[in-house]
Amino acid sequence: MKKILVPTDFSDIANNALNEAVQIAKKSNAEVVLLSVIEEGSTGSIKITGEIKDKDVQENIYIIKLIEKTKERLANIISEQNDVTVTSEIRMGNPFHSISDIISEHDVSLVVMGTRGASGLEELVIGSNTEKVVRHSKCPVLSVHDKSSSSYKDIIFASSFDDDEEGLIVLLKDFQKKYNSTIHMVWVNTPNNFERDKLTKIRMRQFIEKYAIPNCTINIYNDISEEDGIISFGEEKNADMIAMITHGRTGFAHLIAGSIAEDVVNHTKRPVLTYSINK
Repeated sequence: MKKILVPTDFSDIANNALNEAVQIAKKSNAEVVLLSVIEEGSTGSIKITGEIKDKDVQENIYIIKLIEKTKERLANIISEQNDVTVTSEIRMGNPFHSISDIISEHDVSLVVMGTRGASGLEELVIGSNTEKVVRHSKCPVLSVHDKSSSSYKDIIFASSFDDDEEGLIVLLKDFQKKYNSTIHMVWVNTPNNFERDKLTKIRMRQFIEKYAIPNCTINIYNDISEEDGIISFGEEKNADMIAMITHGRTGFAHLIAGSIAEDVVNHTKRPVLTYSINK
């Protein structure tokens, strides 16, 4: 893990995400990139560096003052970090595009974002675009609700155990090594998606063997829905993190199937690590 991206709006929730990212960075010897996005009508993303040269922007005193204030706030945050390297970026435009650009430009290994949770993904601190980040990010996303213990001793990994999930597994094993974690593999049986325990356990053991996952447990949980089962199982285990794949569905397919991962992010208070497999 080389770089961790933290989008911020300077709220307490965003600060929780930054604190979490800093703790992970210390364990990983990684750099934290702090991103502030100044939203405006553009559907793209404009990088802000040095002097403001665009004539229209120069004429907009409010935007100029906002950029100056943002630079000052970012500098203050960076000055408080002593044990980890923190750099900053300011972008103007669409938050989703700005986050996507930074992920590509900096080869980001992990995005850590704050979320208010139960009030809806539209309440995530970077706005409604964050749902797109969870669904489409090219790297894993850790959604943080409240202050975390940052221990990650017990990690729930909820999966169908039949997808190519190497991207998430690599990161999970990295967490496992650094935090001496136990990974609790869980399949949730629901009335509409029920499978015999024997068949599920065979598939889960094959998955564990395929990815050579050490120190893990196999669990089958029964509930009304996958979302309820994952959240309830996390509560029973008092898990430090829930990890899931999201399939990055868009348009009509997303409306039909929804996203279990997004629902879990939205309704649990535990940190949720997601990784999108775009179909």
